[in-house]
Amino acid sequence: MARDPYLELGVSRTATAAEIRKAFHKLAKANHPDTNPGNAAAEERFKKVSAAFDIIGDVEKRKKFDAGLIDADGRESMGGFGAESPWGGRPGARGGGSRAETFEGADLSDILGEMFGGARGGRPGAGGGFGGFAQKGADVRAKIEIDLVDAIRGGKRRIAFSDGRTIDVTIPKGAQDGQTLRLKGQGGPGRGGAGDAFIEITIQPHAIYRREGADLVMDLPVAFYDAVLGGKVEAPTPDGAVTLTVPRSANTGTRLRLKGRGLVDALGKRGDLFARLVVMLPDAPDPALEAFAEQQRRDRPYSPRRRT
Repeated sequence: MARDPYLELGVSRTATAAEIRKAFHKLAKANHPDTNPGNAAAEERFKKVSAAFDIIGDVEKRKKFDAGLIDADGRESMGGFGAESPWGGRPGARGGGSRAETFEGADLSDILGEMFGGARGGRPGAGGGFGGFAQKGADVRAKIEIDLVDAIRGGKRRIAFSDGRTIDVTIPKGAQDGQTLRLKGQGGPGRGGAGDAFIEITIQPHAIYRREGADLVMDLPVAFYDAVLGGKVEAPTPDGAVTLTVPRSANTGTRLRLKGRGLVDALGKRGDLFARLVVMLPDAPDPALEAFAEQQRRDRPYSPRRRT
């Protein structure tokens, strides 16, 4: 007789469905033959936790087990036949049901497919997978480079796979550098359904903006008279041009903050954009400006170096 499924999964009899599923995920992944090649003990343990999940991971079976209507092997109690099991069930005829019973809308074979990519997994058996599961097709992977503006606004890109297929990928708003998109059913074909496509996103360096975490920094050239007197200047942002106010006596290196104009972080919050002012002189020599500079150097000299 199988062991009490609650003990097998290491959960209490009052555990929630989510806690049971989490325990099964952890044990199945740790003991899966793919991660323990040639380890008979791990494979046996994998069978036991799968069998335990088959009982208490299914809402109806769990109710029957808790009520003593089936035992830990899933066998139904037959009135007046046999003694009760230590957990309230009675040995009897095995009840129907497949290892691919549903658990809160999720198929057990799909759960294992999510953890191990479907096609990588299975030992030989009915249907070509674990415990009779049909084997899913192989997952495919690709990388895609996107513009920083597309990472903020979202967009569409078309990518090609080595088998000649092309897929239109929707880039979500607030895409992250290194984020992986999962396209379910876009992988290789298999008896248990197609595998998935995993698309890793890389954000390209931008010609204007530099990334500092979720914040962006750009150099903003300003005329010397706007730096001296203050003024209004137009500045580009990922969301379009805006007008900035340059304060009086601004220097190169002064940063002006544009709140909420940066990248989107992992929590969905946008960072800021900082405009670093760069004071620029006219391209052509200007006699009047040179005369003014001569007077300033003679009458009002100063050192621009930071005092220590």
